[in-house]
Amino acid sequence: MDMNTIEAVVRTTDPAQWRDGDAWLAGGTVLFSYGSYAFGPEPLKRLLDLGDAGWEPATVTDDGIELSATCTIAQLYSLPGSPEVSGRTWPALDLVRPCCDSFVASFKVWNMSTVGGNLCTSLPAGPMTSLCAGLDGTATILAPGGASRTVPVADFVTGDAANCLAPGELLRSVHLPASALSSRVAFRRLSLSNLGRSGALLVGRLDGGTSFVLTVTAATKRPVQLRFDALPDADRLAESIGAAIPADLYHDDIHGLPAWRRDMTYRLAEEIRAELAAPEGEPGLRVSGDFWPPAHPGTDARQRSAQQEGA
Repeated sequence: MDMNTIEAVVRTTDPAQWRDGDAWLAGGTVLFSYGSYAFGPEPLKRLLDLGDAGWEPATVTDDGIELSATCTIAQLYSLPGSPEVSGRTWPALDLVRPCCDSFVASFKVWNMSTVGGNLCTSLPAGPMTSLCAGLDGTATILAPGGASRTVPVADFVTGDAANCLAPGELLRSVHLPASALSSRVAFRRLSLSNLGRSGALLVGRLDGGTSFVLTVTAATKRPVQLRFDALPDADRLAESIGAAIPADLYHDDIHGLPAWRRDMTYRLAEEIRAELAAPEGEPGLRVSGDFWPPAHPGTDARQRSAQQEGA
């Protein structure tokens, strides 16, 4: 941790207090690891600490779920089993724990990293981007001067470590609509190494049993979302992916070459399409990668792996 240029830590949630040389601080797991020069050649001077914001981690209503930017990954992971969502017919909650698992993080990161921090870091492999974009999440952004605006999470991340936030703006929360939470979902993730960073992470959603939404993340520099009025056949899906994702949009780093990410996008997308085309719970469907199907309580990693190999 190299933060020896910090002159003050200000506890605030007011964007009006932001000035050049500031950075918003939530869990700090990325900010502290990047150091004082995280955002350019000029060092950071102050941290605007959200630790005392007092924002409710998750608020559940009939309209959906409001996740505060300061909701930790550990708090989010506990949500599907909480009394707040008990009795609600929201199959898409099955995505929450696989996306949290995609951090493959230590318990320290698990309990400090936040939903908002992961979105604002805006790495292609950010699993909170995958979850929130895949469920048509809408981000609420606070600006200096008391203004606010909303933006779909699918449009929030604009590139590798780039997003739509203007200087001083603060991500307040993400709303996941009940309409998306009520959908049948499928999830695929692949990494080049055991417990490695996601090289491709795709989320599929079947809305109302008919319309199909595919969200591609990790393989691409920013989220790419494809929508169909009905579940497409394999050829139409492949053609649509080719039209929506140009070659230069596939990410290139140590966690996967663009050509591999492209091939895995086509492969995982077809697996998702086939899963959602089949009757729910039908055995024998191919499952590449890890964390899916969701493990039942008490199912350890080896049992989950055996389930997938038998699929």
